[in-house]
Amino acid sequence: MKQDLISRIQALKTQKNAVILAHYYTSGEVQAIADYVGDSFYLAKVAKACSADVIVFAGVGFMGESAKILNPDKTVLMPDLTADCPMAHMVVPGRIDALRAEYPDLAVVCYINSTAALKCQSDVCVTSSNAVKIVRALENEHIFFIPDENLGRFVAEQVPEKHVILNDGFCPVHAEISLEALLAEKKAHPAAPVLSHPECRAEILAHSDFLGSTAEIIAYAKTSSADEFIICTEDGVEFRLAADNPQKRFYFCQKRPCCTDMKRNTLEKILHVLQTGENEIIVDEKTRVRALLPLERMLELARS
Repeated sequence: MKQDLISRIQALKTQKNAVILAHYYTSGEVQAIADYVGDSFYLAKVAKACSADVIVFAGVGFMGESAKILNPDKTVLMPDLTADCPMAHMVVPGRIDALRAEYPDLAVVCYINSTAALKCQSDVCVTSSNAVKIVRALENEHIFFIPDENLGRFVAEQVPEKHVILNDGFCPVHAEISLEALLAEKKAHPAAPVLSHPECRAEILAHSDFLGSTAEIIAYAKTSSADEFIICTEDGVEFRLAADNPQKRFYFCQKRPCCTDMKRNTLEKILHVLQTGENEIIVDEKTRVRALLPLERMLELARS
């Protein structure tokens, strides 16, 4: 049955000149059939550069929006339009305007995990893999980092010369990783380095051996001489970790961090949108043009 689904998906991809992009947090079977798998920054670059007419984005809503903003002439389809990122909405209306009035040189730095509406109010986007580099490169002294408080705190610690104002937002999946559960894993596997995503709470990061984006965690595990690791990020990353390192072992906390929104993407839904063209992402032109500016600035600063 699965092989039949995969064959039909491949045939429709060729017929419609489509490409499938999948985030590391989707299921293993979705990652296995995708043309490109990566974190938000990598997929944003792929979306900008690809020559396909149709982009099927196996991810969550803000990712589809970003792909459409970068590619207005392409059709962007989401396997499930209800797949959303709660953190992407976590900014109190009016706070950006209030802070701009208080700090005339304020730069609003927007984690790419945010809605198009928030991008429209921002000066530059960042991802977990380039946030420190981009904030350090800005001329502005005052930075309002939205929407994730944990990633913002991590950036502030790496760039102490800036005044980074934190926002009260968080990734529910990473925030649920408890210190008690992590310490239990460290006790069970004392030789295993702890690799954590900076969306985790500060107390988790303080007990970690390596902090990095999903892609950086994958790269670290591949090149490390260690043969076992404790992973503090969403459990979809295990598919790639296991594929790259068949002789190594990876442990997650007892309550595995799982993004149910990412897991809404399935082979059946990918086939359906390829067949029907349903679930197209539409971004009005005024929003698209405004939201494009911080995304393009991110790509420019990341290259420099």
